[in-house]
Amino acid sequence: MAGSPVVIGVNRTRDASIALARGRDSVHSLQKERMTRREHHRGRLGDLPRHYLPRLPQLAGPVDLVVECYASDDEIADLAAYRAELRETLGLAGDTPVVLLSHHLSHLYSAFPPSPFEEAAGLVVDVQGSRVRDFTEPVELPGGASGDLLEVASFYRCARAGQRVECLAKQLWDGDWTRPAGLGCFSALLTRMLWPSGDGHEGKVVDLAPFGDPDALGLPELDVRGHEVFIPPAWLDTFAQGAAFRYVINGASTFKRSANLAAAGQRAFERALDRLAAWLRERTGLADLVYAGDAALNLAANGRLVRESGFREVFIPPGPHDGGTAIGCALYGMIECLGAGSGFRWADDFLGPDPCPAEIDAAVRALPDDLTAERPADLVGAIVELLADGRTVGLHQGRAESGPRPLGHRSVLADPRVPAMRDYVNVEITGREWFRPLAALVPAGHADQVFDLTRPSPFAQHTVAVRAGRRDALPGVTHVDGTARPRTVEPGGAPFLHDLLARWHALTGCPVLVNAALSGPGEPLTETPEHSIGTLRKTGLHALAMPPYLIRKRDEPPLPGEDWQPPACPA
Repeated sequence: MAGSPVVIGVNRTRDASIALARGRDSVHSLQKERMTRREHHRGRLGDLPRHYLPRLPQLAGPVDLVVECYASDDEIADLAAYRAELRETLGLAGDTPVVLLSHHLSHLYSAFPPSPFEEAAGLVVDVQGSRVRDFTEPVELPGGASGDLLEVASFYRCARAGQRVECLAKQLWDGDWTRPAGLGCFSALLTRMLWPSGDGHEGKVVDLAPFGDPDALGLPELDVRGHEVFIPPAWLDTFAQGAAFRYVINGASTFKRSANLAAAGQRAFERALDRLAAWLRERTGLADLVYAGDAALNLAANGRLVRESGFREVFIPPGPHDGGTAIGCALYGMIECLGAGSGFRWADDFLGPDPCPAEIDAAVRALPDDLTAERPADLVGAIVELLADGRTVGLHQGRAESGPRPLGHRSVLADPRVPAMRDYVNVEITGREWFRPLAALVPAGHADQVFDLTRPSPFAQHTVAVRAGRRDALPGVTHVDGTARPRTVEPGGAPFLHDLLARWHALTGCPVLVNAALSGPGEPLTETPEHSIGTLRKTGLHALAMPPYLIRKRDEPPLPGEDWQPPACPA
């Protein structure tokens, strides 16, 4: 191993992804969905030569180690073919090791080593991870535990000194959906009752819940026994009712009935998560918590965890879902396999491929006739003027976010004071349901004046209350329950974005901007300049800032609240 060590991490399952760690501090990451434009795209043979290597050519350099992560699907059966593809595509030396890492451990390594903590309790919750026979960590299991059992929750004690990670317990499940177990399974079943396709709709349930009454259906809390969660018969009976609660306008359900189920499920989820956290806090006696897994995408539950869990601090990585496990694999390899250590910390989430000015110039030169581009002497000022006039502006700058949330590098910006803005962005740009709230951008120095926020929120990972005196003035980012999803912006971490917010505040007296995903309906965040330009063309977005360029439509869409009015909401 000459020079800085290089480790590649690969996630072969849902939200397929790859990561490249070089030396102590450098990490790049890319999700398959960003290139295929298909949300939550699963890993398959051929991903490396078709999607990853062309966008992240650094993968072809000398590599010291590859760490792979699979879950419980059938992809691990093709292990030999994946290994052959790795060696052929990357030209790996014959003695370059390729090792496996079990699923929940990959989640943990995406969270604890890059966290700000010296020691912490660790919690991983998702629908299903690795099978017992594929575990790569020592853990005490019940006597006679079958190798086919699946991990659904894992509990850890972590310490940076001595690189100690101890698995204290796991909840296991046999994979039989007639007797589901675990908090992740509950969330999946709840989501499928409302949106049958399931995958990727969990956030909709969280957003729908505040419109409902959690007591209306008389459903109980989940059965929590120590570190294990079980689903009571009343919930299983409800889940057996097919389309009775399905969110379909003019369908078998009504909006209120669907919202009542979401509210009951969200409350049950939050309370069960509270009890798991309490068990882990008592077991470890530690002050801080790191939390990952698909369940950690539930922003309302995260907000409650931050406020009420009893942990001093709760850290959730920007990509707690399966897409973040490639980073966990790369860091595990650097720390545990090579013994090189890692100085990488989650200061920001801008881990995508390095930007190429020539690529941006070429994309602008190739603009179709319906778009026009300029290079304003004051690009920030030009953006602020468009926003103040009620227009929506896409922002494509620098390395893309590695997690699923827009944080200012692939974002849609808008004026949160415009009452029709939420509906306009949801209907005309992102194609989301009318009830879904938009996130907020706010300078860190002003955050506590607008939100009930006592700590930085750089990754917009939890909900907080909007201060009562501010709610009516910010309809674009205030949800029906009075909460918002703020992303706090520091001048050092995002200078262009911070300058833009400061100029916006100076002009309007409002320190907040809408922050939505730069993506079209049903798509992930954009990755390339061509993706962002395509989103501008096919949606109601008014303009796209791609420094140093500002791109606009020759035939501009109507402005929210003037020529455009929202459609009627379902009863």
